[in-house]
Amino acid sequence: MTDTDDRTPNYGRRILWLAVFVVVLFGGYSAGWFYLADRMVERAKSTIADANRDGVTVECENPVARGFPFRLGVFCDRVAYANADEAIGLTAGNLRTVGQIYDPLRFIAELDGPATLATPNSGPLNLNWDKLRASVRWARPLPERVSIEGGNLAASTAGGEPLATVGAFETHLRPNGPDLDLASTFHGLTLDPALAEGRAVPELSGQYDLTINDGASLRGLQPKDLRGRSGVIRDASLNLESNAGFTVNGTFAIGQDGLIDANLKLTVRDPQKLSAILTKTFPEKRREIRNVASALTFMGNDPTLPLVIERGEAKLAFFKLGDVPAY
Repeated sequence: MTDTDDRTPNYGRRILWLAVFVVVLFGGYSAGWFYLADRMVERAKSTIADANRDGVTVECENPVARGFPFRLGVFCDRVAYANADEAIGLTAGNLRTVGQIYDPLRFIAELDGPATLATPNSGPLNLNWDKLRASVRWARPLPERVSIEGGNLAASTAGGEPLATVGAFETHLRPNGPDLDLASTFHGLTLDPALAEGRAVPELSGQYDLTINDGASLRGLQPKDLRGRSGVIRDASLNLESNAGFTVNGTFAIGQDGLIDANLKLTVRDPQKLSAILTKTFPEKRREIRNVASALTFMGNDPTLPLVIERGEAKLAFFKLGDVPAY
């Protein structure tokens, strides 16, 4: 047997080279992470600077990149948005955006309250919440999916008078070929009696699931953006207590003048239970509500009636309900 055959493997040297490899690999990864972090912050500052024009003001106070080693995102101590032309303004607390290094196409953002919102119709509102999160699955040319979820959202006037609270809500948007699918749910919505002329409105929940035809090309979901569009409502429900409530489905179209045309079906779920709830809220309409509920009961537990809107004029079966304002 030769000396070469008896030579013992040098494990110490192997461990040393492995340690050097790990240090170099980690050092290279760290350098890459901080390089991308600097680029992300600079890109955020550049995007904000470009947005600040034509009466629009966007602020991100003290933008920094965080999340090392496996996450990467921009954090702001305070955010604000204002559009002078549309008289819209929003200020809120910390904004945290983050993406996973191992899943770069998924992006998550969290916003802290309290916030102040101003719109032309509402005036200043105070908002606060326990959770408000958005997630985006990136794809080209449009995101594959956008989701927003929140919990324990409360709204009040600038003077502190409560207006409404909602226990939980979520909204989802996704392109479906040239169309746009939207779905949303909310639970535990309570309205202050001041919003309903002193009436005690029961706790509400609801949902909707609809498609806007050719909606993938929309730049926004403001009322004027939807003019000239059509779509399908698969389910739009409002629930009052237990199973009592309303469900609508069918097709709709919005004219260039904002007037709505729709061919819908309205299902009234549990008319007797619904009658008992509504008579508490509208006691002066007790007789009319009970008469309608009795007529609906003859049609079954969950009667369905045609709801047609023509040029903004709404009719339920053979009865005119009134005019729907231009959208």
